[in-house]
Amino acid sequence: MELLNETAFQEREKRLTDAIALRKPDRVPVAPLAVHYYPTLAAGISNKDAMLLYAQRYESMKKVTLDLNLDVALSPFGTIPPAKFLDILGLSHFKWPGGVLREDQPFQYTGGATLKGTEYTQFLSDPSGFTLRNIWPQISSTLAPLAAVPLPPIHWLSTSYDLAFGLSSAVAEPPVLDLLKRLVALGEEFGRFGAATFGYLTEMRGLGYPLPYGGMMITAFDWVGDFLRGMRGVLTDMFRAPERLLETIEMLIPATIQKGVLAARATGCSRVFLPLHWGCAAFMSNDQFARFYWPSLKALLLGLIDEGLTPIPLFEGDYTPRLEFLKELPKGKVAGHFEAVDRRKAKEILGDTMCFWGNVSASLLATGSPSEVKDDVKQLIEIFGDTGGLIIDGSVGLPDETKPENLAAMVEAVMEYGVY
Repeated sequence: MELLNETAFQEREKRLTDAIALRKPDRVPVAPLAVHYYPTLAAGISNKDAMLLYAQRYESMKKVTLDLNLDVALSPFGTIPPAKFLDILGLSHFKWPGGVLREDQPFQYTGGATLKGTEYTQFLSDPSGFTLRNIWPQISSTLAPLAAVPLPPIHWLSTSYDLAFGLSSAVAEPPVLDLLKRLVALGEEFGRFGAATFGYLTEMRGLGYPLPYGGMMITAFDWVGDFLRGMRGVLTDMFRAPERLLETIEMLIPATIQKGVLAARATGCSRVFLPLHWGCAAFMSNDQFARFYWPSLKALLLGLIDEGLTPIPLFEGDYTPRLEFLKELPKGKVAGHFEAVDRRKAKEILGDTMCFWGNVSASLLATGSPSEVKDDVKQLIEIFGDTGGLIIDGSVGLPDETKPENLAAMVEAVMEYGVY
């Protein structure tokens, strides 16, 4: 049985890697990239419990994978953060079911600016120190004491004497002692989460299912927009402070590559998921994309490729106007997961460059009929199937509201139309 499962693992992995490399596999793979609450809702588990009960959540993910015989195990990474992590840290940019939201609501990342436009110089001169003293206390009530920790300038602590007395006096403060206790609780909770996650990964590997991706990262522009300046800040900075914005993006590029590499190495899966938030046609022109977004995105993609990894950018929003940029990427090294794009134009421009991953619309999976889903999958196979560079999924993975019969129809259509 173990040998059979290893054979099945290798067959599914080859099917996926062949499609990404533009080599025609035995059939079109079906591989959900991002999944949030669909498996737990299908199992009758509330959204609140989905963020608390690790074993039950992973069991529901396993059931969906096995029932449909997907080509990948549903990934546990980067989709639903554990509620206890959020609670222990007191993270103000998250709302979650069982916290301030109803138990049946999905978690929300609300974001917000943590870096003022006047603070670019401070951040650029000491990004680690600024993050420790200014950003962490803003986003985490638990880490708020760090803003007032009586530490000398960090370079003073490079001496053994200053470290012995300076650090000791700092951690002796009552708020810091309470912070350390909460961090111990966070570490213990991570141990429980990590054990459950490792158990799930090991079991799914033993059952013959590879992961769609093992690491996750965002591009440098999105890092600024999501976590430092907020949407309004980063988009207005393109006009008010373009050089400061570009300098910050340039500084962050190596960190985006490094984080993606470390995550992939830790999981043993060479594919890296890159959700792209602010690069679509709705947020900037092609000229702005060429100046502010594309250079850091291209550097991240090429940096991961140079490390032997396969980037999977999720192009959120309409990327039809950006297709000519993507033509610059090396052939068969990137799997582009598209939410909204002119499919035929994508095939015309990128058919010999990039695997197309997607893109059955979320609305169709949630509100359409099985026959409509099958027709849509058939169209995808007719457009992209001749080269083999196609992987079937929803446009943004599986929506929470996906009808089970529509998901089954998506898989059935591949078995009917997608065998080469």
